[in-house]
Amino acid sequence: MKLRLAISFLILISAVEFGHCERIKDIVDIQGVRGNILEGVGLVVGLTNTGDSTLPSQRMLTNVLRRSGLVFAPEDLKSGNNAIVMVTAELGPFAREGSRIDVDVSSIGDAKSLQGGTLLLTELFGADGQVYAISNGAVFIGGWSASGEKGSITKNHQTVGRIPGGATVEKSEIATFVEDIAGQKFITLHLRNNDFSTAGRIKKAINQNYPDSTQVVDAGTIRVKIPSKTNQEDIAGFIVDITNHEVTVDVPAVVVINERTGTIVVGDKVGISAVAISQGSLVVKIKETATVSQPTAPFSDSGSTEVIPETMIGVEEKEGFLVPIPKVVTVAELAKALNAIGATPRDLIAIFNVLKKAGALQAKLEVM
Repeated sequence: MKLRLAISFLILISAVEFGHCERIKDIVDIQGVRGNILEGVGLVVGLTNTGDSTLPSQRMLTNVLRRSGLVFAPEDLKSGNNAIVMVTAELGPFAREGSRIDVDVSSIGDAKSLQGGTLLLTELFGADGQVYAISNGAVFIGGWSASGEKGSITKNHQTVGRIPGGATVEKSEIATFVEDIAGQKFITLHLRNNDFSTAGRIKKAINQNYPDSTQVVDAGTIRVKIPSKTNQEDIAGFIVDITNHEVTVDVPAVVVINERTGTIVVGDKVGISAVAISQGSLVVKIKETATVSQPTAPFSDSGSTEVIPETMIGVEEKEGFLVPIPKVVTVAELAKALNAIGATPRDLIAIFNVLKKAGALQAKLEVM
């Protein structure tokens, strides 16, 4: 029942008001403004016997100690208080040397928990093999675990943690977002949801303040010419000016179905041609019982008392009924029409699939 109500809620919240405007900055990305993934392999220490029991973590610990002038063999350090981990972070497009970034720490051995651990100094590399940041610090896992002799309890994932501000940027990778084409500077905007109508509206909005400066390259790309009188210091202000415009976002007619979870999301412009829907259900009842078999042969001790399992299966088909559905043009009307026939989430999934086959669903159907 809760799942059914959730589906109805998802259908209804998607009925947004037509003509709702969004700022350009909220629906586009600027070409060249992106982060870069960094990663490295490190060692977490200070665990309470919840660390790795594998040889690689012991060898890594001996290498760390060797840098301090101490020489140990891996078999001398079988404490289970350290864990080998993968450390990842995202270097922002405008991160400078000395700034701090967050890091994620994930166990790659057989550690049970990283709770209370501290990440030792770890170099973080970019895709080009160069070191861009150095990370270390206490690991926060956002949960806990406790156990006794006969049971245990755990909250959240124990082998993945985070260190807020856990890495210091050693080398920056400043984004280049201004293109120089034939002596003229341009900025390229990429729509997050490709659509020719939305791209055309962005062009029209920007051209109102900067005539003939914007052109639509394709459904997802808009190129904007920077006025020649704009110097380097004023480019940031120019970007703020053009991306603060509000435009109407054109939402395609689409129905997205996740059959694994029973989730259905219906777009604002989805419509159904006039049809009649027959909705029926099969109710399958399965009951497991056990009976006792007691042999009763006179003057004989052969045979023994046995417990025999029995399974009873009953199938009942409810009468289907034909419900006429008029042509609907809004999601609210569509949800009302489907809920009127008492359709469950699984029924709705089947109905949408059949409507698409019949040509009555005026929308794109995507099944995840």
